[in-house]
Amino acid sequence: MSWKWFSAGCALLTACLLGVAAYQEKEAWDRTWSRGSEKLVFSKQANPGLEVQGGEKIRLEDYAQKLNAKLDQPQWEPVQAESVFTVSGSIGKTENLAVPYLWVHIEYQGKPKPGLPKTHDEYIPVENGRFRKNLRLFQGKGDYRVYLRLPDREEKEYFYLMAAFTVRNASDTLARDVAYSMQAREAGLKLSSPLSGYVRSDEDVRIRGEVKKSVKKLLVQLKKGNHSWERVIRVTDGKFEERIPLLFGQGVHQLKVLVPDREKWGLFREGATLYVDHTKNIEREPVAYTELYAQRGIQLETPVASGDTAGLSYRIAGRIDATAPYAKETTHLIVKTKKEGEEATYFLPVNDFRFDDRIWLRFGPGKYEVNLYVPEITTEKRDYFRFFKVARFEVNSSAKQDLRYLLPSRGIESDSAEIQNRSRQLVNGASTPREKAKAIYDYVAKNMMYDMEKYRKNEFQWSDSAIKSLRTKKGICQDYVFLTIALLRAAGLPARFVEGKAGGQRHAWVEVRVNGRWLVMDPTWGSGYITKEGTFQKRYDSRYFDPPSSLLDKTHRRTGIVY
Repeated sequence: MSWKWFSAGCALLTACLLGVAAYQEKEAWDRTWSRGSEKLVFSKQANPGLEVQGGEKIRLEDYAQKLNAKLDQPQWEPVQAESVFTVSGSIGKTENLAVPYLWVHIEYQGKPKPGLPKTHDEYIPVENGRFRKNLRLFQGKGDYRVYLRLPDREEKEYFYLMAAFTVRNASDTLARDVAYSMQAREAGLKLSSPLSGYVRSDEDVRIRGEVKKSVKKLLVQLKKGNHSWERVIRVTDGKFEERIPLLFGQGVHQLKVLVPDREKWGLFREGATLYVDHTKNIEREPVAYTELYAQRGIQLETPVASGDTAGLSYRIAGRIDATAPYAKETTHLIVKTKKEGEEATYFLPVNDFRFDDRIWLRFGPGKYEVNLYVPEITTEKRDYFRFFKVARFEVNSSAKQDLRYLLPSRGIESDSAEIQNRSRQLVNGASTPREKAKAIYDYVAKNMMYDMEKYRKNEFQWSDSAIKSLRTKKGICQDYVFLTIALLRAAGLPARFVEGKAGGQRHAWVEVRVNGRWLVMDPTWGSGYITKEGTFQKRYDSRYFDPPSSLLDKTHRRTGIVY
């Protein structure tokens, strides 16, 4: 019985196995078109397209003759090549073909290099009845068996043997073409980086390319041995770009870019396949992404994998797809770090759909869990913010000190030149840490005005910060505290944000480290008071700088520290 060959780029769920070339028995009327299709012939060496004595003419199968197909290159086997050989020819009767592609299947006859397959498949477009393609020999020196297959006239998954021949490679150069499936060709998938199907890298590989504009997402899949990782990436206006981490240690990683199934939502089919040789013997964990990561168009460029090592700070950078939901309204991303139960929060500003800033690893050396969030976009006015996780990774800090009370933090830009200049002016002439702290308390308490409108309307904003307080000279307790702590830290005084209750309401105040103890100050209460009529009465009060516990305990109840 003869055979007809099945080209399987089978549909995938995001965790299922990839399809490989398989075959199925032919039946009935089309049996004659592939008689003797699997006759393998090895013969003496010949140059492509040349009639060399002792070589053997490449035989076209019956199905090829039925379609009036011709092979211009090569015509004799074995073909002698230096890394590359050419396949070209024509098909006289193309009007009845199910798909406009010639399937080329290449098998290396020797022992393959570790991590690299011994086969390669190409789908060469047939345009105006002609096909031509330069093909790389992907395992270096040795013999390769090449099978050319023509498409069925009705079913696009089925192909029939046109010809088979041997190519003998004299070069030991290791190079591959990117393998594109038939589904990839139909989707217009084309990589501009990498251009080669075999590359070497010491950390990650950047993939870049284009696809039909109707395609909105692709699936990237990384494999090495029994290890695998995959992620959906967004396509914007037919273009995509992503850095892919090499996670599984030294050696060859298989990288696939899969295209969506055109008929079944949520499934992907074979697209482009290449191989990346990781030169470092370092295993890394992937960044964990939520579904919202792709939905909100977040594209994290740094980091690309979990487990980086850093000092006191760590860079987080990326972009937001301008066409994604709420992209224009997203002015900040939120980062929360966690180490041994201690948490700190930071905001990453977004400008022109890009974010690129550093967060502080303030709790000393060790492993940090880092979570990235997007804000809820709402017009509702309230005294809290909601945000949703999009990514999680870890960072190892090699910092030698715990500087949690000196480093900048959310809303406390103590490293700002504007804050530092004002702090220097305020403490100029102060000779002791206590005098410096008192000078800063006096400045904030005397110059800030309590914002009654913000208090009544709960109009908190992402931009609330020490710099904003310094410029507007108004705010509520949080804004007083932001400015006070920023000025203290800029002066080299460890300070912390205390949350609790005062006067029966949520409140915030400050503790600063002076002469080996934590000195309490409440610049908001030192600034004035709210009258019975609901207005703010400005009146400086020095009692709330280092107040005795007999005074403070009557009104203030401390519940925790905010970093």
